[in-house]
Amino acid sequence: MGALNIWNAMEVASEPSETSMPQIAFSSLSIDPSLSLPQISPRVMSVSLSLLLSLSPSLSLFGFRNWFFCLELFNRELMFVLKVSVKEENGDNVSVTVRLYGPNTDYVINRERELQAIKYLSAAGFGANLLAVFGNGMVQSFIYARTLTPLDICPMVFVTCDLPNGTNFLLSILADMKKPKLAAGIAKQLREFHQVEIPGSKEPQLWNDLFKFFEKASTLEFDDREKQRIYETIFFKEVHNEINELKELTDLFKAPVVFAHNDLLSGNIMLNEEEDKLYFIDFEYGSYNYRGYDIGNHFNEYAGFDCDFSLYPSKDEQYHFFRHYLQPDNPHEVSEKDIEALYVEANTYMLASHLYWALWGIIQAKISPIEFNYIGYFFLRYNEYKKQKEKSFSLARSSLSGSGTV
Repeated sequence: MGALNIWNAMEVASEPSETSMPQIAFSSLSIDPSLSLPQISPRVMSVSLSLLLSLSPSLSLFGFRNWFFCLELFNRELMFVLKVSVKEENGDNVSVTVRLYGPNTDYVINRERELQAIKYLSAAGFGANLLAVFGNGMVQSFIYARTLTPLDICPMVFVTCDLPNGTNFLLSILADMKKPKLAAGIAKQLREFHQVEIPGSKEPQLWNDLFKFFEKASTLEFDDREKQRIYETIFFKEVHNEINELKELTDLFKAPVVFAHNDLLSGNIMLNEEEDKLYFIDFEYGSYNYRGYDIGNHFNEYAGFDCDFSLYPSKDEQYHFFRHYLQPDNPHEVSEKDIEALYVEANTYMLASHLYWALWGIIQAKISPIEFNYIGYFFLRYNEYKKQKEKSFSLARSSLSGSGTV
Protein backbone atom coordinates (compact mmCIF):
# COMPACT_ATOMS: atom_id res chain seq x y z
CA MET A 1 0.00 0.00 0.00
CA GLY A 2 2.83 2.39 0.82
CA ALA A 3 4.16 2.17 -2.74
CA LEU A 4 0.83 3.25 -4.15
CA ASN A 5 0.88 6.38 -2.02
CA ILE A 6 4.50 7.40 -2.60
CA TRP A 7 3.78 10.49 -4.63
CA ASN A 8 1.25 11.77 -2.07
CA ALA A 9 3.85 11.11 0.61
CA MET A 10 6.48 12.98 -1.35
CA GLU A 11 4.16 15.96 -1.73
CA VAL A 12 3.46 16.01 2.01
CA ALA A 13 7.13 15.75 2.94
CA SER A 14 8.15 18.48 0.53
CA GLU A 15 5.47 21.00 1.50
CA PRO A 16 6.99 24.33 2.53
CA SER A 17 6.78 25.28 6.19
CA GLU A 18 7.53 28.21 8.41
CA THR A 19 10.08 26.14 10.30
CA SER A 20 13.59 25.73 8.97
CA MET A 21 13.97 22.09 7.95
CA PRO A 22 16.66 20.12 6.16
CA GLN A 23 16.13 18.89 2.62
CA ILE A 24 14.36 15.54 2.31
CA ALA A 25 15.40 13.06 -0.38
CA PHE A 26 12.90 10.94 -2.33
CA SER A 27 12.95 7.64 -4.14
CA SER A 28 10.12 5.74 -5.83
CA LEU A 29 11.82 2.41 -5.04
CA SER A 30 9.90 -0.03 -2.84
CA ILE A 31 11.02 -3.06 -0.86
CA ASP A 32 8.92 -6.17 -0.24
CA PRO A 33 8.72 -6.48 3.59
CA SER A 34 7.74 -10.16 3.39
CA LEU A 35 11.22 -11.12 2.18
CA SER A 36 13.74 -12.76 4.48
CA LEU A 37 16.55 -10.66 5.94
CA PRO A 38 19.18 -12.07 3.51
CA GLN A 39 16.89 -11.17 0.60
CA ILE A 40 15.95 -7.79 1.93
CA SER A 41 19.48 -6.65 2.83
CA PRO A 42 20.76 -5.87 -0.69
CA ARG A 43 17.55 -4.01 -1.49
CA VAL A 44 17.88 -1.87 1.64
CA MET A 45 21.50 -1.20 0.74
CA SER A 46 20.50 -0.14 -2.77
CA VAL A 47 17.82 2.27 -1.53
CA SER A 48 20.15 3.62 1.15
CA LEU A 49 22.93 4.20 -1.36
CA SER A 50 20.57 6.00 -3.72
CA LEU A 51 19.24 8.25 -0.97
CA LEU A 52 22.64 8.95 0.59
CA LEU A 53 23.83 10.15 -2.79
CA SER A 54 20.74 12.35 -3.07
CA LEU A 55 21.42 13.82 0.34
CA SER A 56 25.10 14.39 -0.45
CA PRO A 57 25.41 15.23 -4.16
CA SER A 58 29.10 15.98 -3.72
CA LEU A 59 29.75 12.29 -3.09
CA SER A 60 30.51 10.29 -6.20
CA LEU A 61 29.77 6.68 -6.94
CA PHE A 62 33.51 6.17 -7.16
CA GLY A 63 33.82 7.39 -3.59
CA PHE A 64 31.35 4.77 -2.37
CA ARG A 65 33.44 1.93 -3.76
CA ASN A 66 35.66 2.16 -0.73
CA TRP A 67 32.78 2.28 1.75
CA PHE A 68 31.51 -0.73 3.68
CA PHE A 69 27.85 -1.19 4.52
CA CYS A 70 26.59 -2.91 7.67
CA LEU A 71 22.93 -3.69 8.30
CA GLU A 72 21.36 -4.60 11.67
CA LEU A 73 17.74 -5.63 12.21
CA PHE A 74 16.22 -4.01 15.30
CA ASN A 75 12.59 -5.00 14.93
CA ARG A 76 10.35 -6.96 12.61
CA GLU A 77 6.89 -6.68 14.02
CA LEU A 78 4.63 -4.05 12.46
CA MET A 79 7.59 -2.71 10.51
CA PHE A 80 11.22 -3.44 9.72
CA VAL A 81 13.52 -1.18 11.71
CA LEU A 82 17.08 -1.43 10.47
CA LYS A 83 20.30 0.36 11.24
CA VAL A 84 22.36 0.97 8.13
CA SER A 85 25.96 1.96 8.78
CA VAL A 86 28.48 3.13 6.23
CA LYS A 87 32.11 2.88 7.26
CA GLU A 88 34.81 4.71 5.36
CA GLU A 89 38.36 3.47 5.11
CA ASN A 90 39.40 6.21 7.54
CA GLY A 91 37.22 4.58 10.20
CA ASP A 92 34.45 7.17 10.27
CA ASN A 93 30.92 5.79 10.56
CA VAL A 94 27.68 7.22 9.21
CA SER A 95 24.53 5.50 10.49
CA VAL A 96 20.89 5.95 9.59
CA THR A 97 17.68 4.18 10.56
CA VAL A 98 15.62 2.65 7.76
CA ARG A 99 11.97 2.06 8.61
CA LEU A 100 10.21 -0.29 6.25
CA TYR A 101 6.44 -0.43 6.69
CA GLY A 102 5.01 -3.88 7.33
CA PRO A 103 2.45 -5.37 4.92
CA ASN A 104 -1.08 -3.95 5.23
CA THR A 105 -0.16 -1.52 8.02
CA ASP A 106 -1.70 1.35 6.05
CA TYR A 107 -4.99 -0.31 6.93
CA VAL A 108 -4.64 0.95 10.52
CA ILE A 109 -2.09 3.78 10.14
CA ASN A 110 -2.54 7.07 8.31
CA ARG A 111 0.90 7.37 6.66
CA GLU A 112 0.18 10.80 5.20
CA ARG A 113 -0.69 12.13 8.64
CA GLU A 114 2.43 10.53 10.10
CA LEU A 115 4.73 12.02 7.49
CA GLN A 116 3.20 15.46 7.89
CA ALA A 117 3.77 15.37 11.65
CA ILE A 118 7.32 13.98 11.61
CA LYS A 119 8.70 17.05 9.86
CA TYR A 120 7.46 19.39 12.55
CA LEU A 121 8.16 17.09 15.46
CA SER A 122 11.77 16.52 14.40
CA ALA A 123 12.19 20.27 13.86
CA ALA A 124 10.96 20.74 17.45
CA GLY A 125 13.58 18.29 18.69
CA PHE A 126 11.49 15.12 18.96
CA GLY A 127 12.60 11.79 17.55
CA ALA A 128 14.99 11.33 14.68
CA ASN A 129 15.36 13.72 11.76
CA LEU A 130 13.51 12.72 8.61
CA LEU A 131 16.13 12.36 5.89
CA ALA A 132 14.35 10.58 3.07
CA VAL A 133 11.13 8.92 1.91
CA PHE A 134 10.91 5.91 -0.37
CA GLY A 135 8.10 3.76 -1.75
CA ASN A 136 7.10 2.03 1.47
CA GLY A 137 9.29 3.48 4.16
CA MET A 138 11.55 6.26 5.33
CA VAL A 139 15.13 6.97 6.33
CA GLN A 140 15.86 8.85 9.54
CA SER A 141 18.93 9.88 11.48
CA PHE A 142 20.15 7.28 13.96
CA ILE A 143 19.56 7.93 17.66
CA TYR A 144 22.36 6.74 19.91
CA ALA A 145 20.32 5.60 22.89
CA ARG A 146 18.73 2.46 24.28
CA THR A 147 15.07 1.66 23.94
CA LEU A 148 13.27 1.29 27.24
CA THR A 149 11.78 -2.09 28.10
CA PRO A 150 8.49 -2.84 29.85
CA LEU A 151 10.46 -3.27 33.07
CA ASP A 152 11.66 0.30 32.65
CA ILE A 153 8.14 1.69 32.93
CA CYS A 154 6.68 -0.55 35.61
CA PRO A 155 6.83 0.04 39.36
CA MET A 156 8.53 -2.05 41.99
CA VAL A 157 8.54 -5.51 40.43
CA PHE A 158 8.69 -8.65 42.55
CA VAL A 159 10.55 -11.63 41.13
CA THR A 160 10.51 -15.11 42.68
CA CYS A 161 14.03 -16.45 43.16
CA ASP A 162 14.62 -20.17 43.80
CA LEU A 163 17.44 -21.12 46.13
CA PRO A 164 19.50 -24.35 45.93
CA ASN A 165 17.87 -25.67 49.12
CA GLY A 166 14.45 -25.58 47.49
CA THR A 167 13.18 -22.45 49.19
CA ASN A 168 12.36 -19.25 47.38
CA PHE A 169 12.04 -15.58 48.17
CA LEU A 170 10.72 -12.45 46.53
CA LEU A 171 13.29 -10.06 45.12
CA SER A 172 12.08 -6.51 44.57
CA ILE A 173 13.39 -4.54 41.62
CA LEU A 174 12.73 -0.84 41.16
CA ALA A 175 12.31 -0.58 37.41
CA ASP A 176 13.57 2.50 35.60
CA MET A 177 10.38 3.98 34.23
CA LYS A 178 8.81 4.32 37.61
CA LYS A 179 11.93 5.71 39.17
CA PRO A 180 10.79 9.21 40.15
CA LYS A 181 13.47 10.95 38.10
CA LEU A 182 12.67 9.09 34.88
CA ALA A 183 8.90 9.39 35.35
CA ALA A 184 9.34 13.12 35.88
CA GLY A 185 11.47 13.36 32.72
CA ILE A 186 8.85 11.57 30.65
CA ALA A 187 6.11 13.82 32.04
CA LYS A 188 8.10 16.97 31.27
CA GLN A 189 8.88 15.84 27.74
CA LEU A 190 5.29 14.81 27.12
CA ARG A 191 4.17 18.31 28.09
CA GLU A 192 6.64 19.77 25.56
CA PHE A 193 5.46 17.28 22.94
CA HIS A 194 1.86 18.38 23.52
CA GLN A 195 2.84 21.99 22.83
CA VAL A 196 4.11 21.31 19.28
CA GLU A 197 1.92 22.89 16.61
CA ILE A 198 1.24 20.73 13.54
CA PRO A 199 -0.42 22.51 10.58
CA GLY A 200 -3.82 21.34 9.50
CA SER A 201 -6.98 20.33 11.29
CA LYS A 202 -6.87 20.38 15.09
CA GLU A 203 -9.87 18.07 15.40
CA PRO A 204 -9.24 15.27 17.93
CA GLN A 205 -9.09 11.93 16.14
CA LEU A 206 -9.90 9.49 18.95
CA TRP A 207 -13.53 8.87 18.14
CA ASN A 208 -13.06 9.12 14.36
CA ASP A 209 -10.35 6.46 14.56
CA LEU A 210 -12.27 4.30 17.02
CA PHE A 211 -15.41 4.21 14.90
CA LYS A 212 -13.33 3.48 11.79
CA PHE A 213 -11.68 0.61 13.63
CA PHE A 214 -15.08 -0.62 14.73
CA GLU A 215 -16.43 -0.62 11.17
CA LYS A 216 -13.42 -2.59 9.95
CA ALA A 217 -13.28 -4.98 12.89
CA SER A 218 -16.99 -5.82 12.87
CA THR A 219 -17.17 -6.87 9.21
CA LEU A 220 -14.32 -9.37 8.93
CA GLU A 221 -14.24 -13.00 7.85
CA PHE A 222 -11.43 -15.42 8.65
CA ASP A 223 -10.29 -18.36 6.55
CA ASP A 224 -9.08 -20.05 9.71
CA ARG A 225 -12.11 -21.85 11.17
CA GLU A 226 -10.98 -21.54 14.77
CA LYS A 227 -10.36 -17.82 14.40
CA GLN A 228 -13.77 -17.42 12.78
CA ARG A 229 -15.43 -19.37 15.59
CA ILE A 230 -13.86 -17.18 18.27
CA TYR A 231 -14.55 -14.02 16.26
CA GLU A 232 -18.26 -14.89 16.09
CA THR A 233 -18.45 -14.89 19.91
CA ILE A 234 -17.76 -11.13 19.98
CA PHE A 235 -20.94 -9.16 20.62
CA PHE A 236 -20.17 -6.12 18.48
CA LYS A 237 -23.41 -4.34 19.29
CA GLU A 238 -22.31 -4.28 22.91
CA VAL A 239 -18.88 -2.93 21.94
CA HIS A 240 -20.52 -0.19 19.85
CA ASN A 241 -22.74 0.79 22.77
CA GLU A 242 -19.73 0.97 25.07
CA ILE A 243 -17.94 3.31 22.67
CA ASN A 244 -20.96 5.61 22.48
CA GLU A 245 -21.46 5.62 26.25
CA LEU A 246 -17.83 6.47 26.92
CA LYS A 247 -17.84 9.19 24.28
CA GLU A 248 -20.91 10.82 25.82
CA LEU A 249 -19.26 10.83 29.24
CA THR A 250 -15.85 12.14 28.17
CA ASP A 251 -17.40 14.85 25.99
CA LEU A 252 -18.50 16.49 29.24
CA PHE A 253 -14.88 17.01 30.29
CA LYS A 254 -14.10 19.59 27.62
CA ALA A 255 -10.60 18.13 27.79
CA PRO A 256 -7.70 20.04 26.19
CA VAL A 257 -6.82 18.93 22.67
CA VAL A 258 -3.11 18.56 21.93
CA PHE A 259 -0.95 16.87 19.35
CA ALA A 260 -0.67 13.46 20.99
CA HIS A 261 1.72 10.56 20.52
CA ASN A 262 -1.08 8.01 21.14
CA ASP A 263 1.32 5.07 21.48
CA LEU A 264 3.77 6.01 24.23
CA LEU A 265 4.78 2.53 25.32
CA SER A 266 8.24 1.64 26.62
CA GLY A 267 9.50 0.67 23.17
CA ASN A 268 8.76 4.16 21.86
CA ILE A 269 10.92 5.89 24.46
CA MET A 270 14.70 5.90 24.24
CA LEU A 271 17.26 6.93 26.84
CA ASN A 272 20.83 8.08 26.35
CA GLU A 273 22.14 7.43 29.84
CA GLU A 274 25.48 9.17 29.29
CA GLU A 275 23.75 12.41 28.30
CA ASP A 276 20.73 11.76 30.54
CA LYS A 277 18.48 12.50 27.57
CA LEU A 278 15.09 11.04 26.64
CA TYR A 279 13.74 10.60 23.11
CA PHE A 280 10.18 9.89 22.01
CA ILE A 281 10.12 7.93 18.75
CA ASP A 282 7.70 6.30 16.29
CA PHE A 283 4.88 8.73 15.61
CA GLU A 284 2.79 6.38 13.45
CA TYR A 285 -0.34 6.86 15.53
CA GLY A 286 0.28 10.53 16.30
CA SER A 287 -2.62 12.95 15.82
CA TYR A 288 -4.45 15.76 17.51
CA ASN A 289 -6.23 14.16 20.41
CA TYR A 290 -7.38 14.59 23.98
CA ARG A 291 -4.63 15.21 26.51
CA GLY A 292 -6.14 12.72 28.95
CA TYR A 293 -6.19 9.99 26.33
CA ASP A 294 -2.47 10.27 25.64
CA ILE A 295 -1.63 10.16 29.35
CA GLY A 296 -4.12 7.39 30.15
CA ASN A 297 -2.83 5.31 27.26
CA HIS A 298 0.73 5.78 28.53
CA PHE A 299 -0.31 4.57 31.98
CA ASN A 300 -1.88 1.46 30.44
CA GLU A 301 1.49 0.69 28.88
CA TYR A 302 3.01 0.19 32.33
CA ALA A 303 1.45 -3.27 31.99
CA GLY A 304 4.23 -4.21 29.57
CA PHE A 305 4.18 -6.83 26.84
CA ASP A 306 2.60 -9.36 29.21
CA CYS A 307 -0.31 -6.98 29.79
CA ASP A 308 -0.06 -7.24 33.56
CA PHE A 309 -2.48 -4.46 34.39
CA SER A 310 -1.77 -4.82 38.10
CA LEU A 311 1.26 -2.66 37.25
CA TYR A 312 -0.97 0.31 36.38
CA PRO A 313 0.45 3.27 38.32
CA SER A 314 -0.96 4.04 41.76
CA LYS A 315 -2.60 7.35 42.57
CA ASP A 316 0.57 8.62 44.26
CA GLU A 317 2.67 7.63 41.25
CA GLN A 318 0.25 9.36 38.92
CA TYR A 319 0.24 12.50 41.05
CA HIS A 320 4.04 12.61 40.82
CA PHE A 321 3.72 12.37 37.03
CA PHE A 322 1.01 15.05 36.90
CA ARG A 323 2.99 17.53 38.98
CA HIS A 324 5.93 17.33 36.60
CA TYR A 325 3.63 17.43 33.58
CA LEU A 326 1.67 20.49 34.71
CA GLN A 327 4.59 22.51 36.12
CA PRO A 328 7.96 20.94 35.28
CA ASP A 329 9.94 23.79 36.85
CA ASN A 330 7.85 24.04 40.02
CA PRO A 331 6.13 20.65 40.42
CA HIS A 332 5.29 21.17 44.10
CA GLU A 333 3.39 24.37 43.36
CA VAL A 334 0.67 22.63 41.35
CA SER A 335 -2.70 22.94 43.03
CA GLU A 336 -4.48 19.83 44.27
CA LYS A 337 -7.50 20.89 42.22
CA ASP A 338 -5.51 20.80 38.96
CA ILE A 339 -3.92 17.47 39.85
CA GLU A 340 -7.23 15.89 40.74
CA ALA A 341 -8.84 17.16 37.52
CA LEU A 342 -6.09 15.60 35.41
CA TYR A 343 -6.30 12.40 37.45
CA VAL A 344 -10.00 12.05 36.63
CA GLU A 345 -9.44 12.98 32.99
CA ALA A 346 -6.61 10.49 32.41
CA ASN A 347 -8.29 7.63 34.28
CA THR A 348 -11.48 8.00 32.27
CA TYR A 349 -9.82 8.28 28.86
CA MET A 350 -7.75 5.27 29.89
CA LEU A 351 -10.87 3.24 29.11
CA ALA A 352 -10.87 4.50 25.51
CA SER A 353 -7.31 3.22 25.17
CA HIS A 354 -8.50 -0.30 25.98
CA LEU A 355 -11.28 -0.11 23.41
CA TYR A 356 -8.97 1.31 20.75
CA TRP A 357 -6.30 -1.38 21.06
CA ALA A 358 -8.88 -4.12 21.49
CA LEU A 359 -10.39 -3.32 18.08
CA TRP A 360 -6.90 -2.84 16.64
CA GLY A 361 -6.15 -6.39 17.76
CA ILE A 362 -9.07 -7.83 15.78
CA ILE A 363 -7.95 -6.03 12.62
CA GLN A 364 -4.38 -7.23 13.10
CA ALA A 365 -5.68 -10.79 13.45
CA LYS A 366 -6.91 -10.49 9.87
CA ILE A 367 -4.13 -8.55 8.16
CA SER A 368 -0.92 -9.25 10.07
CA PRO A 369 1.50 -11.99 8.97
CA ILE A 370 2.92 -12.14 12.50
CA GLU A 371 2.22 -15.27 14.52
CA PHE A 372 0.47 -13.75 17.49
CA ASN A 373 -2.90 -14.31 19.16
CA TYR A 374 -4.39 -10.96 18.20
CA ILE A 375 -7.96 -12.09 18.81
CA GLY A 376 -6.92 -13.14 22.29
CA TYR A 377 -5.46 -9.65 22.67
CA PHE A 378 -8.88 -8.19 21.89
CA PHE A 379 -10.44 -10.10 24.76
CA LEU A 380 -7.60 -9.19 27.10
CA ARG A 381 -8.04 -5.45 26.48
CA TYR A 382 -11.84 -5.52 26.30
CA ASN A 383 -12.12 -7.51 29.53
CA GLU A 384 -9.82 -5.02 31.26
CA TYR A 385 -12.06 -2.22 29.97
CA LYS A 386 -15.09 -3.89 31.54
CA LYS A 387 -13.18 -4.54 34.76
CA GLN A 388 -12.20 -0.86 35.14
CA LYS A 389 -15.38 0.71 33.72
CA GLU A 390 -17.47 1.02 36.89
CA LYS A 391 -14.66 2.56 38.94
CA SER A 392 -13.69 5.03 36.20
CA PHE A 393 -17.25 6.01 35.35
CA SER A 394 -18.00 6.56 39.04
CA LEU A 395 -14.89 8.71 39.41
CA ALA A 396 -15.79 10.79 36.36
CA ARG A 397 -19.44 11.28 37.30
CA SER A 398 -18.56 12.25 40.85
CA SER A 399 -16.09 14.85 39.57
CA LEU A 400 -18.51 16.20 36.97
CA SER A 401 -21.31 16.36 39.52
CA GLY A 402 -19.11 18.31 41.90
CA SER A 403 -18.32 20.82 39.17
CA GLY A 404 -21.97 21.20 38.26
CA THR A 405 -21.50 19.72 34.78
CA VAL A 406 -24.00 16.89 35.35
